[in-house]
Amino acid sequence: MAGTRPEGNLARTYQGKPGLPRGRNGLPLRAVQASHRERLQASVIAAVAEASYHAVTVADIVRGARVSRSVFYAHYADKEDCFLTATREGGRLMSSRMASATRAVSPGAPEEQALRAAFLAYLRFLADEPAFARAVYVDSPTAGPRAAEQLDAATRRMADLNRKWHARARTRHPEWPSVPGDAYLALSGASAELIRSIVRAEQTEALPSLEETLMSLHMAVLADRPWTA
Repeated sequence: MAGTRPEGNLARTYQGKPGLPRGRNGLPLRAVQASHRERLQASVIAAVAEASYHAVTVADIVRGARVSRSVFYAHYADKEDCFLTATREGGRLMSSRMASATRAVSPGAPEEQALRAAFLAYLRFLADEPAFARAVYVDSPTAGPRAAEQLDAATRRMADLNRKWHARARTRHPEWPSVPGDAYLALSGASAELIRSIVRAEQTEALPSLEETLMSLHMAVLADRPWTA
């Protein structure tokens, strides 16, 4: 099911590899259940990235995960439930990567360094996880109302992070403009569309090159700074 190009850690499949031992294998139940969920979530990301959400079946997912259908239904109600859980968990890992990057910035550094660090961590995460990026930015918008709602919530969370960063930055830069709440959402949506266009063109590895564009866009709106050539 997986293609020949690396798809990232969030899209591992287990075809051709042994499944978990059957029967009394000595593994703690929680460890077995966690392994099942990890396998299924990675398999659904890989399958959707290759064949599209609507083409993928539960049979495809369990085949890639090397587990049974009964195991699948012990964890997820249906394909949609598995897909939403997998993309949500991937999003949490991405947010954690961004938070770690911003915490690593010196407290005395210029405010834009924290923003740049967050953007670069965001873009590098997606570049390292091309199957996840495709599942989220290409398939989620058409995977049904719940997937679209989850994607919209992620866009709003990104907007809220921008709003909080801007509020902190303006305590040191009162000359920076105050902007309406919709401006943060517009910036978040514009960033997502730029990323989507690159992912759709199967050039996900080039995403880190968007760093300067995203920085210039945000600083132009939030700091009234001329666009960087």
